[in-house]
Amino acid sequence: MRHRVAGRKLSRHTRHRELMFRNMLVSLLQHERIRTTLAKGKELRSWADKIISLGKQGTLHARRRAFDLLRDRGTIQKLFDEIAPKFKDREGGYTRIYRLGWRQGDGAPLSLVELVTFAHPEEKKKSTITKAKEVLEKVTPKKKEKGEKIEKGKEKVKEKPKEKPKEKAEKAKEEKKEKKAKKEEKEAPKEKKETPKKKAPAEKGKEKSK
Repeated sequence: MRHRVAGRKLSRHTRHRELMFRNMLVSLLQHERIRTTLAKGKELRSWADKIISLGKQGTLHARRRAFDLLRDRGTIQKLFDEIAPKFKDREGGYTRIYRLGWRQGDGAPLSLVELVTFAHPEEKKKSTITKAKEVLEKVTPKKKEKGEKIEKGKEKVKEKPKEKPKEKAEKAKEEKKEKKAKKEEKEAPKEKKETPKKKAPAEKGKEKSK
């Protein structure tokens, strides 16, 4: 019989069990709530109570003892600076457990372990106008993109500096001159290629009679 035998072995040897509860305790202090099996959650309560009691002492020796167990400087800083001051007037019972039913597969009972001071972050209430805008953005993203492209095109057109009429006339004259020069270049080789045509035999006879 297991009379006067404290603690749960959880089918693990001592070193494995200690490391497992250390990891669970670090996660609990970081996130202030974790989901686990019911047996582990009940066993984790005693570990959490001991470490939070060290945090309430606030001494250097208590910090060293906490670091010896947790091995995480960020978690220890949060424990001594944020979590422990909330439990000043509370003597024990720093955690609570909720039952979450049974795990699918092996049917193990699940639980949610959280600190008593845990509070959900407050979400800012959105007005109906902002909600409607968000819905429209999700429904019609393509139309907005087209509108943005049109606006960008208009901005580019506006940014282009306006040319003076004199400058326009000079540019037109230069373009005409360039076109004429190109035409002349194309016509020149054609004239070179043209050769005198051979005279017909009737024309040759007439020349001889003369």
